[in-house]
This record gives sequence, structure tokens and C-alpha cells, in this order.
Amino acid sequence: MLSVQDIHTYYGGSYILQGVSLELKSGQVVALLGRNGVGKTTLARSIMGLTPAKRGRILFKQIDITHWPAHRIARLGMGLVPQGRQIFRSLSVKEHLDVMARGQGRWSLDAIVELFPNLRARLRSLAGKLSGGEQQMLAVARALVGNPALLVMDEPTEGLAPLMIRELGRTIEALKQTGTSILLIEQQLAFALRYADAVFIMSKGRIVHHCSPAELASNAQVKSRYLGV
Repeated sequence: MLSVQDIHTYYGGSYILQGVSLELKSGQVVALLGRNGVGKTTLARSIMGLTPAKRGRILFKQIDITHWPAHRIARLGMGLVPQGRQIFRSLSVKEHLDVMARGQGRWSLDAIVELFPNLRARLRSLAGKLSGGEQQMLAVARALVGNPALLVMDEPTEGLAPLMIRELGRTIEALKQTGTSILLIEQQLAFALRYADAVFIMSKGRIVHHCSPAELASNAQVKSRYLGV
């Protein structure tokens, strides 16, 4: 589904991603972990075409998308749940979903409000009036109505209350059952290990460890060195 091959990405003169490689198979949930500032969001932006890599290759559905613009990557079937939600406060919930809906697929408006019952009663509400948890659900719903084959979720639990984190976990479980592939960029270790099929750890712009969730859970040395746990 996704193959990132030795990519190097810069912000101006700052060398952020220094040869990152990872693989994500169809229907798989891969967690990308690491401390703040190690390059996780930059990797998401490079995959989505928002901050293109200078070197290396990114393959999606076996197609080289390394230098594609973001809108073309989205049309190929990739969705982004950005860090910080980045909703449009002056648009209603339904307007968000109408703008992003694309073609025929599983995630119609009816399917979205079934997955997120809280949004059903808020369809005409302005996004800026929603709670933080509802805004995060909207960010996920906005990505899903594009019917992506791969969903990139950047820090989806950030700022959420425990109840909403459980709701988000329920959503990821539902997506796994439908075969949606997910790249889960996350700070909460327990949350990531619960839902991931494989784990990659980043440090200083590189992938420094790759293992199963069970292996990471039992490896105190790696958790202490790279995650501060």
C-alpha cells in the first residue's frame, strides 16, 4: 500500500528527514512513534505532498508519488487527519463533509453519521462551535468521506479527554474491520500499541527501531532511550 524509500526532506536549510524508510501493507495499521520534534509530522507532510522530499521515493499503490502535488495524491486515495485538526471554523459540519466527499464508496454521509453519532445532531452547526472532541471526530470524518484507501492520522489523540480517546479507538477498530490502511502518528504509547499491527520509532529524522507492538511493550531499553517511557 505504501513504501517510503530513503527519503530526505528539508525545511529551508534545515535537514529534517535524513533517509527515512518504512512499509505499510494493505489493511495494516502502522504506528509511528517518537519524541516531539524528531520529524514525524514532516514525514506525514512528505507522504501527502505538502513538504516534498528532495531525495528518495514514495510509492503508493505501487505508483511513484514522490513529486506529486497534494491534491493529486488525495485523489489517488490517501486521506489526512492533520495534527491540530485544522478545521474551518466558519463552515458547518455538513459543509466540511460535502466539500470533501468524492465519488462512490463506503463512506457516504449516512455511514459517517452512523460511525460518529455525535455529529448527526450537529450537521448544521459551525465547526468552530464544536467541542475539541467533536472537532477531532469531524477531522476524521472529513478525511473518510473522500473514501481513502490509506488514512494518515497525525497525533489524533492530542488534547482529547479520556472518553473521546476511547471513542477514537473505537473508530480505529471500525476502520480496521473495513480494511482501511492507517499510518498512526502518535504520542500516547499505550494507545498506539493497542491498535497497531507494526511499530516504527523515529529519532533525529531517522527510523531507529522497527518491531511488533508486543516486542516494544516488553522492551524497556528502547522505550526509555527513544520514547522517554
